[in-house]
Parts: sequence; C-alpha cells; structure tokens
Amino acid sequence: MTDISANHTGLQGTSSDVVAAGLPRRNRKQSLVKTFGILAIGFAFLMLFILVGSLVLTGYKAFTQTHVTLDVFIDPEAVPADKLPRGGFNDVLASALISHFSDVDMTSRTEVRAATKILSNGAQFALRDQVVANPGLIGQTVTLTVPVSDTYDQLNKDLIDRDTPEQNRLLSNAEIARFDILKDAGMITKPLNTGLITNADSRFPELAGLRGALVGSFWALLVCFVISFPLGIGSAIYLEEFAPKNKISDFIEVNINNLAAVPSVVFGLLALAVFIGWFGMPRSAPIVGGMTLALMTMPTIIIATRAALKAVPPSIREAAMGVGASQQQVVFHHVLPLAMPGILTGTIIGLAQALGETAPLLLIGMNAFITSAPDSPFQAATALPTQIFIWADSPERGFVSRTSAAILVLLAFLITMNAIAIFLRNKFERKW
Repeated sequence: MTDISANHTGLQGTSSDVVAAGLPRRNRKQSLVKTFGILAIGFAFLMLFILVGSLVLTGYKAFTQTHVTLDVFIDPEAVPADKLPRGGFNDVLASALISHFSDVDMTSRTEVRAATKILSNGAQFALRDQVVANPGLIGQTVTLTVPVSDTYDQLNKDLIDRDTPEQNRLLSNAEIARFDILKDAGMITKPLNTGLITNADSRFPELAGLRGALVGSFWALLVCFVISFPLGIGSAIYLEEFAPKNKISDFIEVNINNLAAVPSVVFGLLALAVFIGWFGMPRSAPIVGGMTLALMTMPTIIIATRAALKAVPPSIREAAMGVGASQQQVVFHHVLPLAMPGILTGTIIGLAQALGETAPLLLIGMNAFITSAPDSPFQAATALPTQIFIWADSPERGFVSRTSAAILVLLAFLITMNAIAIFLRNKFERKW
C-alpha cells in the first residue's frame, strides 16, 4: 500500500527547496526594480531642479528695475502751458541730467544725446503726464523718478563686465563714469519692478510688462470656461447616463478620446480656417482664442466628467429610483452633486493646460505687438505664452531676463490652478 502522506511530505519539501533556492534571485530583481524606480524619480527631480534653477538664475534680476531720481525744473519756455500736451520735455530732462556732468558740452547735440541715453525713452512721457495732470507745475522744480535705459540697467545689475575692453562693451568708459557719478550721488535705486506686472508690452525692455498678456489670458480663459464647461458637462451626462449603448455611442466615445490627444496646432489651424476665415471674426482677439482653447479643453472635461459620474456607486441611483425619482431627477439631484468635485478638478486641470498653450494662439494672431491691455474679449490682445514667445524672439538683451521672469509668472499661475484642483478634490471627495 502506497504511503500518500509520505509522498505529500516529500513533495512539500521539494517545493520548499525550489522556492528557497529562487528567493535570492527574486529579491535581487525586486531590489533592481526599486533601484531603477528611485533613479528615475531622482533624475526627474534633477531635471526639474535644473529647469527651475536656470529660470530663477536668469529671471530674478527682472523683478527689480534700476531707477534714477532727478530734480527737474520745468522751464516755461520749453514747456508752454498753452501747448500742452506738447512741449520740450526731453530738453527739460536733458538739462536736469546733464547738470550733474561737467564733461558734457550743452551746445553739442551729439554729446547731449549720448549723455541722455541714461534715461529710458518713457521718462519724457512720465514727465508729460505729470505736467498735463497738474499744469501748475510749470515753472517749478519737481522730483521725478524714472527707469534708466536697458543698457544702464544691465550695468547696474552687473550683467555688463566693466573689465571687458571698451571696444567690446555696450558702454564706453565715459558713459560708465557718468552713471557712477549719479550712483555715488545716491540718485540710483533698484526697487521692485512692479512695471513687470502693471505695464503693457513695449519695444524697450525697461518699460515692457505683462499687463496686456495677463488681461488677454483672463479674457481667453473666461471665454473658454463659459463655452467648454456647460457643453462638456452636458455631453458627458448624456453619453454616460442617457445615450443608448450602441455602435454610434461607442464611435463618439472613441473619437472624444482621440480628440483629447490631437496636437494643439491642429485646433489652431481649425480656428484659423473656421472662426477667422469663414465667420470673419476679429484676428488676435481673445474671443477667438477662447473659442479655440474651448475646442481643446472640451474633450478633457468630457472625459473627467464621465469618470466622475462612473465613480458614483450604483446604489445611489437604485435608492433614488426606489423612492420614485425619474432618471432625470436621479442624475441632477443625486449623481451630479456627488460627482461635482471630480468634475471641477478635471475642469481646472483642463483650463490650466489651456493657459499654457501657445501654438493655436500663434496661428490666430495673438502674438501681435499690443501696447495696451484689452478692455473686452473683442479687442486685439496677447496671452502669457505668446508674450513669452515674443520676448524670447526679441534681439535686445534685456528681454532675456524678462522672458525667464514671464515663464516664472506663468508657472506660478499653473501651480496655483493645480493646487486649487487638489484642494477641491481633497476637500469634497467622497470615499465609498
């Protein structure tokens, strides 16, 4: 008679030996996988650190701006009260500035022009606006603080090496010496550059700001939200809760998923052909940019909304129907409120993605040179990504730091929007 228990014990022993023999090899493979995972995460953080670090090192200087403070006598002969806003504001500023330099011949326009290069081109307009607002200043001495030109701003920020041979520098020894005279006199300051946010775009780096781009992005995102949010949620509710499950609905679902992966430049070409070409809508306007971004964002909102609706347990629907609720009441009174945190999270992430898009906005012309912020979504404007593109393409050296600073501002908005999405998800998310 065969001893079954003995054979079973023998098999167990053999199996245990095989497992024990293979255990070190499996542990090595598991350790290898963990090591690769840690290395991958470390490499990702290293690249992120390099990216952010390079932006900060390049862009932090743009958050301050060199200014010069002058005591300006507003000569009534140069600025007649009866000819405002016209007047020789440049001559008045030149006299106030050159009075500090003993080496400049006032009769030589070449020397005067070289000396007054210290002042930004916007200095005359700042003085003009102040005098126009208060004509009683004519004949008096006013204290005026204005930005210096970009070259001298770079000098004050040590971006121009004084030890470089004079023929290879942007500034001559005499020009540097004049700037040092003003600096030694305490007339040079370097305050926070609020103009980076409050000024619109300019061809002069020291005057250029992001106000027009910020307002343009606001109008474009507002139009995008107004269009994509109700249409995206409505489409998702119908497909998930009311549409019959057949080949047509499957075809629509597949194409919505494909649209979410379509390159953004395709939506820009579509908007250029349809909105601008066929409908004749204004080029460079946030209304067109918002509609273009809505086309891109809508698939993301539909997918996020459907996922949030699916996450609501079927027992909620069954309980509502059990007390006599119609399907419409079940969806809008019970399912949709419970799914709303997930819907809002997906919407904010979609809008954050739209905020950073550049290609479709370039194709519809939102990269024009606009010197004022738009008052409505129908006026020409730029957006933050296109403003970054414009500055990055500018030859002036002063725009290099402003480009990095604008990227940091854009990243701050993106991080804020994603943080809001995470907050809403954690605060209102239901655990089933």
